[in-house]
Amino acid sequence: MSTENLHDKEAIQKLKEMVDKIDIGMLCSNISAGDHVHAVPMSRQEVDEDGNIWFLFSAESESHQNLQKNNKLSLLYSDIKDYNFISIDGTAEISRDQARIEKYWNKMIEAWFEKGKEDPRIRVLKVIPSEAHYWDNKTNKLVTFLKIAVSAVSGKKMDTGRQGDLNL
Repeated sequence: MSTENLHDKEAIQKLKEMVDKIDIGMLCSNISAGDHVHAVPMSRQEVDEDGNIWFLFSAESESHQNLQKNNKLSLLYSDIKDYNFISIDGTAEISRDQARIEKYWNKMIEAWFEKGKEDPRIRVLKVIPSEAHYWDNKTNKLVTFLKIAVSAVSGKKMDTGRQGDLNL
């Protein structure tokens, strides 16, 4: 696997491409009274032009409580079908931005908030990435396994993808 570190706009584009494709990632927040993290699956609403990742979530959630005490978090995305992965560390900003709630409102969100868009529990989570690392297979899992097998038999190195830092 080759290394390809990306910077600025290329890094943001790669982050957006991977997060949009994978969609659901694990949001990891710090538990104040423990050594472990709290992780929950979250579906992104948007990756904006600056690389910020937006979510809607509940003020009653454990993630919300954790982020109130420590706004550092990690997002982990895995596409096991194609062997693509991205790990993002960042900072959380939480708001009640009604324009964003309106923009992101959909049937799936409606299922979580019975009182609709005006539900007082709805919060907007903006994740501002500080660093990220990706593993991009370039092809699918089957082709990767074939390349590894050919490499093992022939002794020739095959390009099985790339990995690198996203310097945002």
